[in-house]
Amino acid sequence: MKIAFIGLGNMGGGMAANQAKAGRTVTAFDLSTEALGRARAAGCTPATSVVEAVKDADVVITMLPAGPHVMKVYSEQVIGAAPTSALLVDCSTIDVDTARKVAGLAQEAGYAFADAPVSGGTAAAEAGTLAFMVGCDEAALARVEAALEPMSRITIRAGDHGAGQAAKICNNMLLGISMIGTCEAIALAERLGLEPERFFEIASKSSGQCWSVTSYYPWPGPVPTAPSNRGYEGGFATAMMLKDLKLAQDAAAKAGASTPLGTQAEAMYALFDRLGYGGRDFSAMLQFLRGDLDSLERAERT
Repeated sequence: MKIAFIGLGNMGGGMAANQAKAGRTVTAFDLSTEALGRARAAGCTPATSVVEAVKDADVVITMLPAGPHVMKVYSEQVIGAAPTSALLVDCSTIDVDTARKVAGLAQEAGYAFADAPVSGGTAAAEAGTLAFMVGCDEAALARVEAALEPMSRITIRAGDHGAGQAAKICNNMLLGISMIGTCEAIALAERLGLEPERFFEIASKSSGQCWSVTSYYPWPGPVPTAPSNRGYEGGFATAMMLKDLKLAQDAAAKAGASTPLGTQAEAMYALFDRLGYGGRDFSAMLQFLRGDLDSLERAERT
């Protein structure tokens, strides 16, 4: 299988590497020469342009920053340059309307297209254990699953075009809210004299259990793989969570949906980002709520 992979950032780099590890021929492109160098070291062949990367592809996979980038790359560089037999899969997290517009352009030109945003963060991208939420024609699902298999722990069809993006922004709104709740509970437990490690033992086995507790606990120790053990480096950046929450609020406004907790979560992550912590994992919100931002500065210095 010949894969064209466009976008080799924090997520895309690991994803492209896993395609190469699976024995697929991967032609990769990114505007960053450093990213292209890492892709070469991982077994990919760097291309000098999107058009060059996609010209002989069986599958085109994109992982791009935002909707305007996705629209530009597909409308100006992929559609018409890739063979019409190629499957086009966008793994970026963007707004639902843009995903549907790109799907429409692709279908009009004779391509099969899927929006397939991911959940799992950089660790899962590197390990090949991402969860994919897919919006596509049902008839295309088997091809999409096969294309994503080296990068995937699970691939779920959410519905038709745009449904993958809808699932992603709703899921991440829930995650952003639940992480703030987890952080508030830990901060309160500590003030009441309950050790955060002991609170983990209780919450992870009782009605407070959620992914933010059991898989991503924001206090160092109980979950060794969590970014809290690495000074909140890596993982899922606060700025990326803020981006997803903004997408959710824009979608809610258009749909006339009431999301008061989503609105509050967006405001809190926006403040945390403006304080200069947009590059830290979103679970660093705990230190903001504890009033201990100095600990983040100490971690950065060390």
